[in-house]
Amino acid sequence: VGLATVDMARALGARVIAAASSAEKREAIARLYAPDAVIAAEPGFREEVKALTGGKGADVIFDPVGGDIFDESTRCIAFGGRLLVVGFASGRIPQLSVNMPLIKGFSVVGVRAGEYGRRFPERGAENIAAIGALAEQGRVRPHIHAVLDLADWREAFAMLERREAVGKVVLRP
Repeated sequence: VGLATVDMARALGARVIAAASSAEKREAIARLYAPDAVIAAEPGFREEVKALTGGKGADVIFDPVGGDIFDESTRCIAFGGRLLVVGFASGRIPQLSVNMPLIKGFSVVGVRAGEYGRRFPERGAENIAAIGALAEQGRVRPHIHAVLDLADWREAFAMLERREAVGKVVLRP
C-alpha cells in the first residue's frame, strides 16, 4: 500500500516524504520511487517532517501502520491537514485525544477503498479509471519484490512476516 501511495502522490504532483521501517527499505524506496525525502519510521520522525516542511508539517499523512506512527503523525501534521487512517500494521490501534485535532485543526479520515466503492460505485469506478489512466501513462506501476512458485508459499509468507519485502510477493501456479 505504501509504495503505491508514493507513486500515486508523485504522479499527482505532491511533494512526498516517505517513511520506512528499515535502512534497506528506505534505500529501495529512494531508488525505486524517488520521493523528495525518505525518513525512518521511528520515534522522533516528527522532527524530520517539520524540518523538511519548514516547520509547517505535512498537509496529508497516509498511515497504514497505526500505533506509534499515528501518535507521531498527530504531532507533525500541518494546521488544517488530513490524517488518513488506512490500517494498523503495527498491531496497535491508537487512541486519539480530541484536543489534538481541535488545537491543530486537522481531520482524521478513515480510508477503506472497497467500502467506498460499494457505497459510491460511480465515484469508485471513476477512481479506478483514473488509476488505470495513470498506469497506462507509466506514471504509476506495481513493484514486485519476488515471484515464487505456489509450492514456495511458506517462503512467501515468511518474507512478509520478516517484513523484508519491498513491494509485492507474487505466487504463480
